[in-house]
Amino acid sequence: MQNNVGNLDKVLRIILGLALLSYAILPKFGMMPNTGYNYTGWIGIIPLGTALLGTCPLYSILGIKTCSAPTDKADTPDA
Repeated sequence: MQNNVGNLDKVLRIILGLALLSYAILPKFGMMPNTGYNYTGWIGIIPLGTALLGTCPLYSILGIKTCSAPTDKADTPDA
């Protein structure tokens, strides 16, 4: 699979993933109230995984690419 997640997108996905995971984990240590729906925070694994891999399957299906295009050295003139 090709990389289709850019740097800003990766940072936002990591922040979102960590926030969601903290929502699931912190109540077990008494650092946050248990609302009964904290298990939904485990969905934070998905944005973390896509950020670390640099590939989002949904982006591939929709044809979205947020990373910069690689520079092709054959197109640049010799200096």
